[in-house]
Amino acid sequence: MRRYLLDEHIPSIYRTQLLYHDPSVTVWMIGDEGAPSRSTSDPEILKWCEHNNFNLITNNRGSMPQHLEDHLAAGHHVPGIFMINLKVSIGLIIEDLILIAGASHEDEYIDQIVYVPL
Repeated sequence: MRRYLLDEHIPSIYRTQLLYHDPSVTVWMIGDEGAPSRSTSDPEILKWCEHNNFNLITNNRGSMPQHLEDHLAAGHHVPGIFMINLKVSIGLIIEDLILIAGASHEDEYIDQIVYVPL
């Protein structure tokens, strides 16, 4: 089962729509109880995703690739990062994230950044 963590810059409508289209997907947001708190550093979020087996959904194209590179160089892993473009139709993004959740293997995106829409 796919588990998504939405970073704090992703509007909550993404969670609402993901759960509407596939209630079996787990979707948490930064700031939720049990998730990293708001303003948690990106390196700490990656560590949390690794330990809790969540795929990160972010739009942080600026620094996230470097944070992932540093994370991997330190011997860590992540289940995967999905980089979304908030200027693209939410429907296209949700469709692809639901497709990924239903049609991919659990470790298919390990240690990768995948740009969505696909």
